[in-house]
Amino acid sequence: MSRRGNCHDNAVAESFFSSLKRERIRRRTYKTREEARQDVFDYIEMFYNPVRKHVRNGMLSPVKFERQQILQAEGV
Repeated sequence: MSRRGNCHDNAVAESFFSSLKRERIRRRTYKTREEARQDVFDYIEMFYNPVRKHVRNGMLSPVKFERQQILQAEGV
């Protein structure tokens, strides 16, 4: 468990939510909770996971990074 008030204990989650707020939520006004829920889902599944480049992945998207790791493991 993370210690209370220590953002370094959950840096990955803090980084994700910072990106979510900066790139999506602060730019929009939602009329309903369902609209907000769907928009956050679309951000995660349609942009953040497959497309968005991450510094920790050598500026590759998670999908491309995973493919690269599989090819390296196979010795291609």
